[in-house]
Amino acid sequence: MSSEPTRYWNRARKTVEIEKIYGERWLRWVYENPVGRLALVLLVRRAIFSMYFGWRMNRRYSAAKILPFIVDYNLDVDEFAKSAFVYRTFNEFFFRKLKPESRPVAAGDDIAVLPADGRHLVFQNVDSADGFYVKGVKFTPADLFGEGHLPREQQVLAPQYAGGAMIISRLAPVDYHRFHFPVSGRVGESQLIPGWLYSVHPIALRRNLRFLVENRRMVTLVDSPQFGQVAMVEIGATNVGRIRQTFIPGRNVGKGEEKGLFAFGGSCVITLFSRGRIRFDSDLVEQSARHLETYAKMGERMGAAS
Repeated sequence: MSSEPTRYWNRARKTVEIEKIYGERWLRWVYENPVGRLALVLLVRRAIFSMYFGWRMNRRYSAAKILPFIVDYNLDVDEFAKSAFVYRTFNEFFFRKLKPESRPVAAGDDIAVLPADGRHLVFQNVDSADGFYVKGVKFTPADLFGEGHLPREQQVLAPQYAGGAMIISRLAPVDYHRFHFPVSGRVGESQLIPGWLYSVHPIALRRNLRFLVENRRMVTLVDSPQFGQVAMVEIGATNVGRIRQTFIPGRNVGKGEEKGLFAFGGSCVITLFSRGRIRFDSDLVEQSARHLETYAKMGERMGAAS
């Protein structure tokens, strides 16, 4: 069984660090062991598995896991909007709110911000990218949108993003698990695309990148005066059976405004821009070219309109 560590670039510290992975032994067994991969196909990728785990994390006894989790992963309790002692279940703690001042939103109408805390990869031209989590392996916007599942008026999305820019924001279980709008604009309805619930951790994606386009996901379009039509795709994963949208469709939203949340587990937000509408910040581009994710927080700069 492979034990290659998962490394990332910490934007604030400007250092390469090794990710401390929640449930690493189990994750490696499922994706790197032949018996585990059989369990993946028969059970783990199915909604019933995640529903059962989510049910357990919603039971009162799950609250006993909160304080050990905070200690093990060195979470900053000063950022929490409420005391860690008032959460009734682990899931309630997991999708906790933070104090607004703990995630300042970069100013400027022409500046886009990261939609979530996590580890980010950017691609200035999705068509010419030489690989996402594995060099030379990628997917297309058409794969991501699963257009056969979308309403007729949205089944022409993929051509609008040909040669466009994309950022993959991966949330680990230890991260703040609400996601936000990266730009201001008018937001439409979210559309559900059915699928499996594979892990979105690099341990899994290095075996099969297509998990990202085979998982259950939701697509939302934001019409931005500065960035044009921006597509946000939230991707569920193992133990993330539901993606909860908390915004009101059909109105104008502000950059950094909350869009929704994931329940327990790792998950992912993919944001796409049409060709020539954004210029990603150079540090994100540089690390992504090395196939190294950048750890940064919601509200930090992603790039500027072009």
